[in-house]
Amino acid sequence: MKPTLRQLEYLVSVAETGQFGLAAARLNVSQPSLSAQVAEAEEALGVRVFNRGRRGAIVTSGGADIVRRARRILHDMEDLRASVRGNGIFEGRLRFGILPSVGPYLLPRIVAGLHRQYPEFRLVVREEATQDLEEGLSTGRLDMILSTPEDHPGTRKMHLFDETLWIAVARDDELAGEGPVEPGVLAGRTILTLGRRHRLSLIVAALAEAAGAHVSDEYEGTSLDAVRLMAAAGSGVAVLPQVYAAAEAIRRDDISLRPIASPMAMRSLALIQPQGPERRPGSGRLAEALSAEAERIMAPLSGAAAQGAVRF
Repeated sequence: MKPTLRQLEYLVSVAETGQFGLAAARLNVSQPSLSAQVAEAEEALGVRVFNRGRRGAIVTSGGADIVRRARRILHDMEDLRASVRGNGIFEGRLRFGILPSVGPYLLPRIVAGLHRQYPEFRLVVREEATQDLEEGLSTGRLDMILSTPEDHPGTRKMHLFDETLWIAVARDDELAGEGPVEPGVLAGRTILTLGRRHRLSLIVAALAEAAGAHVSDEYEGTSLDAVRLMAAAGSGVAVLPQVYAAAEAIRRDDISLRPIASPMAMRSLALIQPQGPERRPGSGRLAEALSAEAERIMAPLSGAAAQGAVRF
């Protein structure tokens, strides 16, 4: 006997929650029924998927591949149903991973608009560092991600937008002023950025090295807000992506913002999904919405930078 789709759903839910009781509650079934179905699936597959103990249900080494494949099968079935109904990914649940350096500023209007247009659509958002997004996409824990394309080989990518990097300094800093700055003016300065699990930190580190600056080894930001606050306190020069600078930092009166005039001071972002014969239905519409929102947010800074009169 082969495992049913429902049994595969049980396996995935137990793996994600780590508890049979939590998985049963999530799926609105009794725990004894779920446990029996999981055991039946394990017998059919000839593999113990979970080790049971006081710490909960832990996926075995052999079970990890089964859970990954089960996720993929369930995703394919969702796509099949969605393609028949016509609205693609907007017909069901989409587990969406996004970088925390862009998610809080890009998504609010997008999410509100999608829910108005597709009332049955469930967007489950996970803000995670670049490395965690890669793990989530490769294991099937996430359906799609918005991330830096160079960090996710072997996937299907749709380019969304490019954003310039900006410096943020205290108002009394010698770099506070108007117009773009050349990287050379950062020589000898302490650069503030996010922790090393983020691609942004690698871009900033390469820029700092080329400019003769150094990334702080005493401070790694957990958020862009924290990095900006450290710069406002005079602890160094923060390097911020344009979406954040335009959506959040521009409203603060404790820093001065200036774009960096260098091709190295750039970050590309893409909508990424697992490799397949074709992209998931509806993903093109999502990409268009994300691109348009990013351009809307960045427009004020883009226009000011182009005119060379930037002082915030």
